[in-house]
Amino acid sequence: MLLTSSTLSSSRVFNKLKFKKTIHQFYPIDHSFFTSKFINYWKPDLALFIDSEIWPSMFKKLNHKKIPLILLNARITKKTFNRWSKYKNFSRSIFKNISVAYPQNLETKLFLKNLNVKKIKHIGNLKFSENEQEKHSLISNKLKKQLNNKKVWVASSTHANEEIFCAYVHIYLRKKIKNLLTIIIPRHVHRVDEIISQIKKLNLSVARHSSAINSLNNIDIYIVDTFGETKKFYKIASSVFLGGSIIKRGGQNPLEAARFNAKILHGPNIGNFKDVYKSLKKLNISYKITNQKDLASLISFKKRKNSGDKIKKIGTIILKQTLEEIDNLIINEFKKT
Repeated sequence: MLLTSSTLSSSRVFNKLKFKKTIHQFYPIDHSFFTSKFINYWKPDLALFIDSEIWPSMFKKLNHKKIPLILLNARITKKTFNRWSKYKNFSRSIFKNISVAYPQNLETKLFLKNLNVKKIKHIGNLKFSENEQEKHSLISNKLKKQLNNKKVWVASSTHANEEIFCAYVHIYLRKKIKNLLTIIIPRHVHRVDEIISQIKKLNLSVARHSSAINSLNNIDIYIVDTFGETKKFYKIASSVFLGGSIIKRGGQNPLEAARFNAKILHGPNIGNFKDVYKSLKKLNISYKITNQKDLASLISFKKRKNSGDKIKKIGTIILKQTLEEIDNLIINEFKKT
């Protein structure tokens, strides 16, 4: 298996996994010269693209070489669809090269149909499934001991202005709740200095995760300023607010937090994960807020039971059906080519 990605960080993740019979390469520039060279060198039997990866030159070259192309867990937003629709003839000439597409939601299914994809099958969003072999690292015993003495809630994947929004929620909550600690995990770590500066203007005390502070006794806001540690805090959080949803960003993926039995809270702008939030709402896992008082009133400090199991069950079914589909395509259809 040849696995491609476009970033240095993703290549490092791959190298840690140590897969057998699997090679990593950086994805080529999407120009006819480079894509031709890439395909002629690797000679793939099947090409599988995930999520919203649409590469015009590569798609055309694969079709020219009669190499089947699967679009897996496909996602096309309304904004992206409108952009493709401006150039109908061009877009149809690209999307017709897809042998079969598996959209992650019904909206994408409709968009793909309008963009000239002939074979489409909706199974569900693969983001509901999880890697059971993945080892979840734990918070250090020293920090865990301190957090156990606090009433903790988490604001994750926050963007500009959302940290201040959450800081005001903290001010509102601490009038009623003693030992309150708000943990903020910004979407972009490089903004941490700016965030801390803004929060301190509200006369709130702030600590960085990287500082390994000895005591949280007088700390209001705890900023996670490191990479790859979000799941540690989801494990201990009873309530998680997902950012990118107060501002017009389209929301962030809530499934990781929900898997750890957290109550999910979000703003009104969740267009990127509309179907996911719809499912979570049906399961009484997620709740919409529109202002600071809404958020404060919905934050709870008691961990839920079994909500993560519901998501695991959905994910297991979607993953099983997807694998069966791909196996069937390889065995019964694509081998003819």
